[in-house]
Amino acid sequence: MLETLVAFTGAAMLIAMAPGPSTIVIMRVAVRSGRRAGVAAVLGNEAGVVLWGVAAAVGLSALLVASRLVYDGLRIVGAVVLVWFGVRALWEARRRRGDEGAGGRGEGADVTVSSDAVGGGDSLWRCFRLGLITNVANPKAGVFAVSFLPQFVPVSVPTGWPVLVMLVGLTVVWALVDVVWYGAVLWLVGAARRVLGRAGVRRRLEQVSGVVLIGLGVRLAAETR
Repeated sequence: MLETLVAFTGAAMLIAMAPGPSTIVIMRVAVRSGRRAGVAAVLGNEAGVVLWGVAAAVGLSALLVASRLVYDGLRIVGAVVLVWFGVRALWEARRRRGDEGAGGRGEGADVTVSSDAVGGGDSLWRCFRLGLITNVANPKAGVFAVSFLPQFVPVSVPTGWPVLVMLVGLTVVWALVDVVWYGAVLWLVGAARRVLGRAGVRRRLEQVSGVVLIGLGVRLAAETR
């Protein structure tokens, strides 16, 4: 059991380190609205992880594997969500440029705020929802949960440990590993906040994250199973 847990933790860490939509959204929220907002986005993302894990445990995620219609439906919804987030980021970058021009603020102007502030109109609840929606709207997360988690359930489950409990327990470990990794990401963003908080840099980051999110959305919409 201990060997299984160690192997699962290592695999979950490698998965967390792979960049994807959640990483982009969490970093954007942290740069835009501060550390607490980034933590809220992380918690939202992990709530999505837990939902997918529980769905896999009770067999609901298997529908994504068995039904092409269900998978494609969620895939299109996820693609629309990512493209919408990307468009919003590009619009925000354009608006910031207009504000800088109107206010006479130079390209290198420092607009750094407290790392614990929630600015830009982003409440903690909204940041939580951004993380949650990004994760839940990604059908790959569901397919991954139903194909990844069962591999680490021992063939001989210990007495008193039903498979359902094992899968939910592994899901919690998966979420905790994610929290550790994204915590490190937020720390790095916070350490670079003084640079990232400059108006010109923030605008470029909005543009880059917008383009990346739109690209991920288009790729998700165009891919075939």
